[in-house]
Amino acid sequence: MKKQYIIPIFVPHLGCPNDCIFCNQKSISGQTENMTKEKAKKIIEEHLKGIQTKENATIEIAFYGGSFTAIEPEKQEELLQVAYDYIKEGKIESIRISTRPDCINKEILKRLKKYKVKTIELGVQSANDYILNRAGRGHNFNDVKKASKMIRWNGFQLGHQMMVGLPESTRIDEINTAKALIKLKPKMVRIYPVLVVKGTKLEKEYEEGKYQPLPLVQAVEVCKQLVRMFADKKIDVIRIGLQNTDEITDPKGEKSEVVAGPYHPAFRQLVEAGMWYDVIVEKIKKLNVKVKEVEVTVNPIDANNVIGHKKENVIKLKDTYDVDLILKQDEEIKQGKSKIEITKTYQDFLD
Repeated sequence: MKKQYIIPIFVPHLGCPNDCIFCNQKSISGQTENMTKEKAKKIIEEHLKGIQTKENATIEIAFYGGSFTAIEPEKQEELLQVAYDYIKEGKIESIRISTRPDCINKEILKRLKKYKVKTIELGVQSANDYILNRAGRGHNFNDVKKASKMIRWNGFQLGHQMMVGLPESTRIDEINTAKALIKLKPKMVRIYPVLVVKGTKLEKEYEEGKYQPLPLVQAVEVCKQLVRMFADKKIDVIRIGLQNTDEITDPKGEKSEVVAGPYHPAFRQLVEAGMWYDVIVEKIKKLNVKVKEVEVTVNPIDANNVIGHKKENVIKLKDTYDVDLILKQDEEIKQGKSKIEITKTYQDFLD
């Protein structure tokens, strides 16, 4: 199986017609200057040097941040041409862009197709029009539906990005958003719990006591449910939580741009480890015996999540149920699957 590499090129807030309540792209990306074709080429070259096994890799250039298709067409073409040249040279396989749902039309899609863009990700955030308006998104969910259908009908891979913990959003709203996105058949989804970032309108609301971010435990619980929903429909969740950077880090850090919110450097692991914990506990609860030891066999890729961040699952099983967790690894088992056996009960222990 080929390893996938993404070369990220950030175009922070370039072309974006709105100032969303939660957004400060320059803080999130750590980039304060606008992107040029010269800078883009330098970024690509630097990343290509670091990819040692190009013959066993698929490499994609991704334009993140802002709203790519809201940039003036000349600038779009300038940046796309840089990426497309590497496709023609056989150095990369594809291009990905992220944009707003209300910045997609036939002319834009024709331009993207010309430069061999493969994937288009839409910043959806919520399916609730009131919450979208409250967040200052400047579009409604009908725009999402129209753009999603056009993207798929024109042969692009569709991606969606949604948020958890937006102002006045509830768990039911977020579950309904996931249900609405599933109907639009994206190939992939990103889930972002809301963090309060410096220099945003949300920071002001937080300081005035008008907004309370989700606690970490609650954010993890909601994301667990959403991941299960997407997984059941074979939709790939490619990211859970903002990527940890020098700027997006612990709010207590001096250089952190995060003021508050459910930040964790291993947020995705918390979610996936929590899902494994639930699977193990469900198995234990189905048995009409007092379990002393459980043996879980998984693919090596899943091993860390079964144990949990800093062995959290091992500790929690022992503290809550007085059960010892024994982990075994087997490459024959498919990723995400497991073999769970009760190896000791309290009767065995007494005997």
